[in-house]
Amino acid sequence: MDAVHHDWKNTMNMNLLFLKIIGVWPRKNEIYKPGFYMVYGGLMIGLFVVCHIATQVINIYFVRENLASVVGIVYIILLEITGFVKVFFILKNIKKLNERVTLLESNWFQGINHEQHILIESSVKFWKTVYRMFMVVCFSSSAFWMTFPLLDASAEEKRLPFLAWYPYDYKISPLYEITYGFQVISVSYLSLIHLNVDHLMYTFNVYTKCQFDILCDNLRNFTKVSSDLNNNLITCVLDHKRILSFVEDCKFFSGIFVFHLIISGVSIGITMFQLTLVVPFSSEFYSLVSYGLSITAQIFMYCWYGNEVELKSNLVSYAAFESDWTELPHHVKKNLLIFIINVIKPIKISAYDVFYLSVETFMTILSTAWSYFALLYQLSSRDK
Repeated sequence: MDAVHHDWKNTMNMNLLFLKIIGVWPRKNEIYKPGFYMVYGGLMIGLFVVCHIATQVINIYFVRENLASVVGIVYIILLEITGFVKVFFILKNIKKLNERVTLLESNWFQGINHEQHILIESSVKFWKTVYRMFMVVCFSSSAFWMTFPLLDASAEEKRLPFLAWYPYDYKISPLYEITYGFQVISVSYLSLIHLNVDHLMYTFNVYTKCQFDILCDNLRNFTKVSSDLNNNLITCVLDHKRILSFVEDCKFFSGIFVFHLIISGVSIGITMFQLTLVVPFSSEFYSLVSYGLSITAQIFMYCWYGNEVELKSNLVSYAAFESDWTELPHHVKKNLLIFIINVIKPIKISAYDVFYLSVETFMTILSTAWSYFALLYQLSSRDK
């Protein structure tokens, strides 16, 4: 039966469109080269990322003696710097990324029958549902940050969504409105970076997970494909090698993984500390809660789908045993055994071998975040 083609690129079309709009993904899937788009991308990143971060970093100097104020700036800056790091790695590896996206359009790893196509569709459908939920959390967090200064009835003076320094008195109209708009655009821009770069990385992990599902199904049934059993097994071995090659080629994401996981632990801890300083159930309180939830959702999805890849890769050897191997010729049994020995060790998505994306890593990050919170709360109590 002919393979039922699944359009993997369609899963990320909207994602790639947004990256193109914000100047991070060259048009026509090209590499960056001198021209209008490079100037456009440079201006967008320079204005809404670099300048936005710089104004907050400079402000730390003016409030350096106030722990609460410094902490209130740092945890925001850390996540914004993470967004800049994501852009850097995307631009640095844009050629490899384009190759990976093009590979998704090829006939490699397409399901060979209707059952495997349904298997892929169910995984992608679940992934899309999870992604929509993450998108709601992400944009809800941004919306709270954009509006809480306007909704805070207790504020006696004009406030901005983010504490920052500007070389002018931003509290005077129309400078206040202009500055407020600049911060709103900047946080929206950074939210699009986080949302779409993360979606790109998640999609690659979902793709890898689905390929292991297909490989396991092929191994269970390789004795039924044709009479050339050894050739059927060799096809499965080659598919496994292609999956390994795909995972290896995506290792340029490691820099994003390790930076994001470390920063997320710190940010969650500081967010919990900030919640102890604001009025409960105020607009700022809800903005902090939504911010903490969005960060937690980000790292959970990294770790969850990394864990899924590990679990699915661990099933390959079991799938081989589930085949009708007892009636195989001796030389095919020998080759099957060699293959099983080589795939016993599961694949782990790593961040420079410092972290592995797994549920255990997620729990470790939450534990670390609690430690940061306890430390900051203790230091704050001593100052009172």
